[in-house]
Order: sequence, then structure tokens, then C-alpha cells
Amino acid sequence: MFTSLSDRLAATFKNLRGKGRLSEADVDATVREIRTALLEADVALPVVREFCGRVKERALGEEVNRALNPAQQVVKIVHEELVAILGGETRRLRLAKTPPTVILLAGLQGAGKTTLAGKLALHLKDGGHQPLLVAADLQRPNAVDQLSVVADRAGVAVHAPEPGNGVGDPVAVARSGVELATSKLYDVVIVDTAGRLAIDADLMDQLGRVRDAVQPDETLLVIDAMIGQDAVQTAVAFDEAIGIDGVVLSKLDGDARGGAALSVVTVTGKPILFASVGEKLTDLETFHPDRMASRILDMGDVLTLIEQAEKAFDAEQAARMAGKVAKGDDFTLEDFLEQMTALKKMGSLTKMLGMLPGMGEMKAQLDAIDERDLDRVAAIIHSMTPAERADHSILNGSRRARIARGAGVEVSAVNNLVERFVEAQKMMRSMRAGGGMPGMPGMPGMGGGKRAKAKQKAQVQKGKGAKRSGNPAKRAQQQPAPASDGVGSMLGAGGLGGFDPAALEQQLGELPPEFKGLLGDK
Repeated sequence: MFTSLSDRLAATFKNLRGKGRLSEADVDATVREIRTALLEADVALPVVREFCGRVKERALGEEVNRALNPAQQVVKIVHEELVAILGGETRRLRLAKTPPTVILLAGLQGAGKTTLAGKLALHLKDGGHQPLLVAADLQRPNAVDQLSVVADRAGVAVHAPEPGNGVGDPVAVARSGVELATSKLYDVVIVDTAGRLAIDADLMDQLGRVRDAVQPDETLLVIDAMIGQDAVQTAVAFDEAIGIDGVVLSKLDGDARGGAALSVVTVTGKPILFASVGEKLTDLETFHPDRMASRILDMGDVLTLIEQAEKAFDAEQAARMAGKVAKGDDFTLEDFLEQMTALKKMGSLTKMLGMLPGMGEMKAQLDAIDERDLDRVAAIIHSMTPAERADHSILNGSRRARIARGAGVEVSAVNNLVERFVEAQKMMRSMRAGGGMPGMPGMPGMGGGKRAKAKQKAQVQKGKGAKRSGNPAKRAQQQPAPASDGVGSMLGAGGLGGFDPAALEQQLGELPPEFKGLLGDK
């Protein structure tokens, strides 16, 4: 969603590179570009004025004048101010001291409340809660049926005593839902209410009566992030009419300009609690202002990526793989398939790679990734026998032809997979030998530090002084293997070229301290 804003800000910061100090004219030009970028992103004008004013004041202050690299300091200022207008700190759901906790969802029709109710219920269920969905939207056709389907997919209970489609009293349904939760020991109640095409006085009065009946602990406004500044006006109207405690942004994975996310907190004073980032029920993220600011500035979101990996990768499977590496057992195609299956559970490969710092300048390569490649690779491995998966060296020509027919691909696809797998196996052996992961300098516990660099340098120097064989195959063995990225080797996406945090700092300025630790930059 923030692609155009990220591109514009990155171009602005490039103009500051190489400057020993910033003049007032440099600061004015930079702030002017930032103002234009925010306005093009459909950020509310009062927010733009306040943001640019603070950035200019700090950029002309002592903190930049004393900096060794003013350009990096300006990036840091913009990052901190983005965090501020996005809410500053992460706001969590407030749970009632005495269950059940009642959460009331409100919003315009089409904002995605019903789907969001299912996502939120699944999110709470994964957190150890027992949620109950209450179908109090009795206006929209088939809204009750939709909530029942969503609840079934999420594996949670639903209270739907009325058929809807204009029949029933939403106040009575909401009240009976809370009573049911109390008697059946559900600890969270999520009430889905009717939406509206515009601010409707009758429906707003009805929503107020539902609120009075259930006395919610959290009243969350669901806002379509694609409607721009209208989202801010909607939030203000709802807050004045019924009072809201927080905001949930839906459709944040769309291609709109994203001004709502950057405006709603400042204008309403209400925090953003969650962001819906896809169509699946699992595509709901806790909103972290600092991480979102880092995404906008193309600094990546490594923490969210780690959290998703922890959910997708089975602890027992990870322990088994670690044991194999420790014992010296070889990485097999069966292991490769397990790792790839867990990778698919994390979601879109393009989205995951986009969370890495510096990926903004690789949009063309990310867009070229075909998500179906993982399915093709899985089909090829599934077409192999257990013996072939355990020992790829027995894959002769006839076996590869049979596998290709079984997977519905060309033999060349099988050959390419085997070649990529051999590279992945070499990488695992290198890690076992203590050489670290190629192409990942400075990663904690992964090698790539001073000793590994010195070892690699010695190998290169040794290669230069040694005699070169006339046999091309032997000469290739004598030359040191180039550094390669593990993900690129295994997935065949051309590799990421070995991400270098120093290169990113040169492009976008100083990274926040928490990212330096993650990327191994001391």
C-alpha cells in the first residue's frame, strides 16, 4: 500500500547523500519533497503540516548540526516522526478483569467487519481464549449466514438466534449473546453490528443502544484503508456519536495510497490496534507503529518476519533439523520438502521477502517471483520414491524422466531442482563445519564474522598463488566458491545477492538501533 510513498521518500533521501552539512536550503527542499509525498499519499492536510513542521524544526536543530552524517540523521528524524503520527507505542486489547471481555465492532458497510470478526476470533483463539461471535448485523442480506460460515472456518462458536435480512432486534441479540457467554464460560464476546452506506442517524442510534446494552470493554471502528481521507471523517463521526476506543484497518494489502493509516491516529487521537493484510483468516497483524514506519522507509520488518516464522515452523521439526546438523547427517530432499511446506505456511513469498530491509529497490525481481514455483517443486519431490528423496545421487536419467512425467513437468525442471538442492546441501555442510551461512555477514550464530572473512580472504589469496589446472573441471574445483544466498540457492529465485546492512545504510541512512542488532551491525 505504501509503495509510492516509500519510493518518493527514498528518492528524497538520495539527494542528501554525500553532504557534509545541510544548509537551510537543503532542509527546505527535503521537507518540500516530503510534504509532496505525503499529500500524494492522501494524508490529511493538518497531519502533513504538523509532521513537516516537526521534521524541519529538528532538522535545523543541534542534533543534525553535530552529526557526522546529517543525511542519516534526517532519515532517523523522519522515522521517529512517522512512529509518532502512527501512534508511538503498540496498543494491545484491554481484557476485562471479570470475563467475558466484550468487543463491539462498528464501521461503514463494506469495510470488512464480518470477515474481521472471524480474523479477530481466530487471533484470540490462538492466544488461548474462548471467543464467541454474536451476529447482531440483522440489516445486510445474508450477514448472519456469512458470520456463521466465517465462525466455522475459524473454529469458534457463533450466537445467531435471528435469521437477519431485516428480521430481529439487534439489541436483544447482543444482550443475549453476552448472557450466553457468561453462562457457557466464553471469555471474549465479539459483536458484529450493522454497517451503513453513509452516516445514518437511525442506524447510529441503534448502534448506541447496542453499546448501552452490552457495555463493551473495547469499541473498535473498522476502517477501509483504501478510502483515503474519508476514513478520517468517518472515524471522527463515529467517535462523536458513540465513542470509539481504537481503530482496525482493513484491506491494508490493497494498492491504495495509505493516507488513512497516517492520518487517523493524529486526527482522532485513537490508536490503531490491528491491520488486516489479506483475505485469509490468518492475515491479521497487531499494529506496531515502529515496524510500520520502518516498512514505509524500506527498512524492512524483520521482527514481524521472525514472529511469522515462529508460528509456521514446528518446534519439533526445527529441533530434529538442528539435531541432524549437529550429528553430521546430510540434508535430504525430504527435509527440503518439510522446510518448503513450512515456508508456504508463512504466506506469500513476495510479501515475506518484502519485509527484508532494502527490498524496495528490488520490486521488479519480487514481482517476477511466481508463487506457483513452490507447488511445482513440491510436486516433483512427491513424485520421487522414499529412497530417491533420501539419496539424490541415485537419480539417473530414467528416474528423472519418470519423476518429470509424474509431476507433469519437463525433465529440465527436475534437473534444476536437483542442482539447487545440491547447493542447499553444500550450504548446510558449510554451516555444520562452522563456516557460517554464505552471503549473510555478521548474523549472530551464523558465522560470517571476522574469522570467517579472514578464512575466505586466505582461501582467495591461496587460489591466486596456486597453479591452475588445464582441466576445466579441476580448475573449477580449485577456485573458491562464490558467496551465495541460502534462500536463492534453494528456491532458485536468482538469489538475493547477500544482503549487506552497510549498503542499506549508505542508501537510506542510519538504521534504528533495534535493526542494527538483528542485522549483526555492531
